[in-house]
Amino acid sequence: MLKKPTVSIVTPNYNQAQFIEQTLLSVINQDYPNIEYIVIDGGSNDGSIDIIKKYEKYLTYWETSPDKGMYDAINKGFKRASGDIMCWINSDDILVSSAIKEVVGLMDKNPYVHWLMGYPTIINEKSEITWQGQDAQVFSPYFFYLHNHTRDFSFIQQESTFWTRSLWERAGARLNLEYTLAADFDLWMRFFKHDKLYFTHQQLGAFRRRKGQQSENQESYLQETNLAISNNQEKLLIKQRCVIFLLKSVRKLFFSLKNKKIRNAYYKLQLKIFGKPNWID
Repeated sequence: MLKKPTVSIVTPNYNQAQFIEQTLLSVINQDYPNIEYIVIDGGSNDGSIDIIKKYEKYLTYWETSPDKGMYDAINKGFKRASGDIMCWINSDDILVSSAIKEVVGLMDKNPYVHWLMGYPTIINEKSEITWQGQDAQVFSPYFFYLHNHTRDFSFIQQESTFWTRSLWERAGARLNLEYTLAADFDLWMRFFKHDKLYFTHQQLGAFRRRKGQQSENQESYLQETNLAISNNQEKLLIKQRCVIFLLKSVRKLFFSLKNKKIRNAYYKLQLKIFGKPNWID
């Protein structure tokens, strides 16, 4: 690698003084030289601003002003970003210490990769790991178009996902503010139209599960993902929509027989159509 690419990271924040310092340090302490770190605060009044100011010399840019919510703040941040590789990390989540170096190394070694996810990981309010996924079943857009995610609440984990600027631009270069909970999900569905999702056997980030967060409302989140699925499915090629219709019809037939072996056969059929996860290391 002749030149180390710049990695743009955006952190949106609103009244997360309890956790934002750990988030900031998880980015600032990365073992990688070319990081463009942008923090967009929505007008916090809980002490967050004092914490941000404490580390402002390490930030490329930061501001505090009222906004239209988290996704609006992220859009503001990415409009100021210039990096070759992009991600965002919310102000109660964290990156692991080697994440950026790992991502840059993998993308340099595999230049066809424009979209990468590490092992999905959940931490608690004490920053203890409470769960870590080991598979990659969310590698296909059909997994979502067929609503398989509703069986076990499996999703692409935003905190562990990185992408190239070229993919971001091809997908519209913005988060859709029509969504208040699932704009990340909508972004992934748009990414799928342009490129494959790849996986690494590495932990890159972690989602913090805490009391009072918006993601606790799973029903509302699923409603928004269903809307995103519907909106994006309308823009698919006819042959892709036909595959979805066919698989849904087969599922309805198989499930009407109420036989576990037949249901398992249906999911095996799906896997044959989906292919295999795209692993790189």
